[in-house]
Parts: sequence; C-alpha cells; structure tokens
Amino acid sequence: MRPGALAALAALALCGFLSWGALHLVMMIRHGLGSEASLSMVWMACFALLWWVPLAWLERPFRATAEQSAELDRLFVTVQIPVYNEDPRVLEMCLRSTLEQSRRVDRVRVVDDGSTDPATGEAVEYAEIRDRFLERAAAAGVEATWDRTPNRGKRFAQMHVLAQDDADIFVTLDSDSVMDREAIREGLAPFADPRVRSVAGHVLVLNRDANLLTRMTGLLYLPFTRGLRSAQSVMRRVTINSGTLAFYRAHLIRDRAGVYERETFLGRPMQMNDDSMLTFYALLEGDTVHQPSSLVFTLVPERAGHYFGQQMRWMRGTTVRHLWWFRYMPVRGVVFWLTVAEYLHLFLGYAIPLLILAHPGLRSEAGGIALAALVIGTAISYLISLRLFTIVRSDETVAQRLVLFLFSPVATAWRLLCLRPLYIYSMFTCGRIAQWGTRDKVEVGLSS
Repeated sequence: MRPGALAALAALALCGFLSWGALHLVMMIRHGLGSEASLSMVWMACFALLWWVPLAWLERPFRATAEQSAELDRLFVTVQIPVYNEDPRVLEMCLRSTLEQSRRVDRVRVVDDGSTDPATGEAVEYAEIRDRFLERAAAAGVEATWDRTPNRGKRFAQMHVLAQDDADIFVTLDSDSVMDREAIREGLAPFADPRVRSVAGHVLVLNRDANLLTRMTGLLYLPFTRGLRSAQSVMRRVTINSGTLAFYRAHLIRDRAGVYERETFLGRPMQMNDDSMLTFYALLEGDTVHQPSSLVFTLVPERAGHYFGQQMRWMRGTTVRHLWWFRYMPVRGVVFWLTVAEYLHLFLGYAIPLLILAHPGLRSEAGGIALAALVIGTAISYLISLRLFTIVRSDETVAQRLVLFLFSPVATAWRLLCLRPLYIYSMFTCGRIAQWGTRDKVEVGLSS
C-alpha cells in the first residue's frame, strides 16, 4: 500500500481511538463519583485493554541493508512441511511455492505422517506428487527429502527431520498453505538483527471466495494477524506464530529435540499448538517479531463442523500455553501482563452486563447503555477493520474490500456471541487434547 494512504488510515484510526477515550474520560470527570462515573471507569478500562488497536499501526516491515542482505543470503534455510491427509492439489501448490521463491531455499523436507484413506484404511502415498516434486527440486538445485512415518502427530513429523538438520534457519510451513514468491526473502529480513529468534509470517485466506464462512474468517483473522500480533511485534514480543508460516533460529528447535515432541498436559500427549510452543522457546531466548510482508495463503474451514472443531482445538491449546506463560514468563515482562490483560478483557465482557443489571440506578438506563455499547462497538469494529486496506490482493477489487469492510461489525458480533462462549467452554475443557485434531480425512480443498 502507498505510504501516504497508509499514513492517512493510521491517522484516522488513532484519532478515532483517542476521541473515544477522551469522551469517556470527560464523562467520568463530569459525573463525579456516582454510578455513571463508575460505569465510565469500566468503559475506560475497556479502552485501555484495547491498547493494541493504535499501536498496531506503528508496525513496519523489517528491511535489511545491502550488507545485511548479503549475510542473510549466506544462511542455510530448511523448509519443513508435515503432511497428513491433505488435499493433493493444495499439497502440490504448497510444494511448488517452495521452489519458486525469489530467495532460493536450500533444503525442503517433507514428512508424510502416515496419511490414510478413511474409507479403506489403506495408505495414501501421494506418489505422483512426491516424484514430480523431487524431480523439480533437483532441477532447481534445492536439496529435497520425502519421508513417510507411522502416524504419531505433527510434532513428531517435524522432529523426524529437524532434530538432526544442520540448517541456520528452520521454516515451518503447513501443507495446506501456499507462500507468496517473496515470502522467504521477506521472512529472513528480521534476522539481520541478532536478537531476533523467530519471525511470524502474515497469514491470508486462500479459499476466501468459497462461501460466507470463509469470507468472514478473513475478517476474523484481522484483529490477530494485523492487530494484536502487529502490536506485539512493535514491542518485539509476538506470543504465537502461526504454524502456517514461521521462521526460527534452527538451534531453538534442535536443542529441544526429545522435549518438544513429547510435551504433555495432565498426563496426555500435547501435539496441538506446536506453533505457540516453538514461539515460547524463542521468547525465552530473545525477540519474536511479525513480518507483514512475508505472505502465505492458507485454506480455512468451509463447513461449520470443521470450523468449530478447529477453533476449539486452538482455544484449548492457547489456554494450556497461557498457563506456561504465567509460570515461566517474567512477572515484570510484557508477555505476562499481556496474558493478564486478555483474561481481564474476557472477564469484563461478562461482568459489565451483570453489573448494569444488578445496579438499580444503571438497570433503569440499560436500554441507553446497550445502544451506546452498540455504537461504540461498531465504531471500534470499523477502526480495527481499516487494516483490510493495508494489503492489496490481485484477486480482490477495491469494491470487494469495501463490502467486507462494511460488514465488519457482523464479524465482531460473531466473535462476541459465538466464539467468546466457545472460548469459555474450551478453557474449562482444555484437558481434552488430541493428536492432529483437525482431520481424519481431507476436510477442505480447492474447488477451482
């Protein structure tokens, strides 16, 4: 996006956010210590907990100098792709994207974690795709391996090859995702700073046009991929990389061989949330950042059952990781207090309506308060969704982005009415963890 347009959007978001905060501060001062002031203080707390909305606009792609780029070009890069019951066409697109990078990768290691045909129970070998990929890799001068292992879970599939790999940088790439041609070059740029330990790629929806659910998922990604994660990156404390595309100093993963793949929770193997565990290791050693110009396109669920199953798996895994952060992150550190803020925000989302209904003076004004909350919530939705315009896709027109932008409050309502209660349920059932957790069969593919 052009710098001038980006600056204008950032100024609009910042002015709107500060105006909202100033309005409630004035109301709190005007009403003194009455019930209206108490409610205004609660609104101010909500305002403070949305600190990441303006901060996200300060994120800029990391850029390397010519000298630094030369150093980065000397890094040996291994891309690891775990495969399990994947749509063949998407898998082939994924593999092709690794060979078409502007900055050539040095090695690609594919591990098929025992894919099977659910109807017959027979092994799915992907033989044609494998042979074609290995041939293309050899022609491109890229070292490539393809192993098949018994089904043990994603982490075992990763460590099957990474535990002994001698690369400088490991790139984790999901088999249902396709990298932009500049993804590797852009993702390596932050490593010009020796303090950086991991880099999160920027995730976009590949099958966006499949149906209404996939379009809304693109909107639902915004507060995290270009909101909270961008703000965390400004502080160099990204807490969760997307396993879809992430970059790591290789020693981080090699040094945890035998521990990472055998993580347990409540005595049960923990194979999900591999991405947050690897980011956790990086946080223990240095800086973790997000590179908004390292783009990857991934498939998202097209059916409600698959969607809610995926969300529940993510939420349960995130709850487990929160416990790890509370235990191991410094109390004075950013990550610890970001986690506290997340739970405080969740608590206030339920406490405020209960406070209004329980307080005689506020209960009589419940209708007006609800209307004000609706207006404020809609305004905040639009401020967050301005981030839609920071990425220009060749398969998306300006009119399509405007329509998505106009419907952003619908995504916010979905988050509040459906995903937040699901999060509460997932928190209390976080012990129900599984291996891959997403598919016993191919759940989603490309229709066109």
